[in-house]
Amino acid sequence: MIKKESKIILQPNTLWEKVKKQTEHALSCGALKSIPTEYKLIKNKDIDFLVRIVTNLGRKDKAKKEQKKLGKDFNPFLPYEEDLFVADISDSHVCLLNKFNVVDYHLLVITREFEEQETLLTLNDFAGLWACLLQVDGLGFYNSGKIAGASQRHKHLQIVPFPLIPELSKTPIDPIIKTVSYQDNMGQLSCFNFSHGIARISSKDNNNILELAHESLEIYSCLLKTLKIIINQEGKPEPYNLLVTKEWMMIIPRSQPKYESISINSLGFAGALLVKNKEQMKTLNSLKPLTILEKVAK
Repeated sequence: MIKKESKIILQPNTLWEKVKKQTEHALSCGALKSIPTEYKLIKNKDIDFLVRIVTNLGRKDKAKKEQKKLGKDFNPFLPYEEDLFVADISDSHVCLLNKFNVVDYHLLVITREFEEQETLLTLNDFAGLWACLLQVDGLGFYNSGKIAGASQRHKHLQIVPFPLIPELSKTPIDPIIKTVSYQDNMGQLSCFNFSHGIARISSKDNNNILELAHESLEIYSCLLKTLKIIINQEGKPEPYNLLVTKEWMMIIPRSQPKYESISINSLGFAGALLVKNKEQMKTLNSLKPLTILEKVAK
């Protein structure tokens, strides 16, 4: 069934203030459980990888145990926690704070009604994403399925605002992206020795949410086709990660969720990794970030 275009509810130039206000509230009442980390930059080829080291995973581990007790069908987004609610985006999507955030002001763009995380993204999904990206400049991403790093079944895209850290204006891979050569608007990063595709997005001077959503949906479909990502009879594609900024979109097909105990989601392919302890950091330093990415991609 083809869904109708959703109506955008979010008013221009209002989201960032809502994000800051709700973050303050959610921290004060304990709804927001920020995960403390330290970070360092690890250079691998031409990329300065941002590696965060968790200093205390206790909060998230405790929450995971509590969620398991509630059963596999428990859905934290239906209903969502009111204390994490940021804004109504459209009549199909809302914006929430990520309860267990590593990056400040980490946002979730979720469907109001339940949809499987593994289903294809739609025009309304991209409209919801762009409504937020036009107000909060950052990196949008989507983990399509458990193998791609998804932790919840309810469909949700995510946004982490720029800068990720003061030393980086955008993502660690942006300097490499500037050197990409495109043919029919499709290109690849020279240092990524695995299946992936990148395309330019012409969002400059364009604040029309639906136009950007249509363009993004078309690019997304072309990337899936170019990368030969198989879509089954239920409309579920093979696992992949999606990255979106105001300038580009990238898709990476996935083969496994982790390598040598180091889990990778979409952020890893933007050059931002998370390790849980010193042992994982030692492994990462030994193998190098690009090797880890190569092992979990296709």
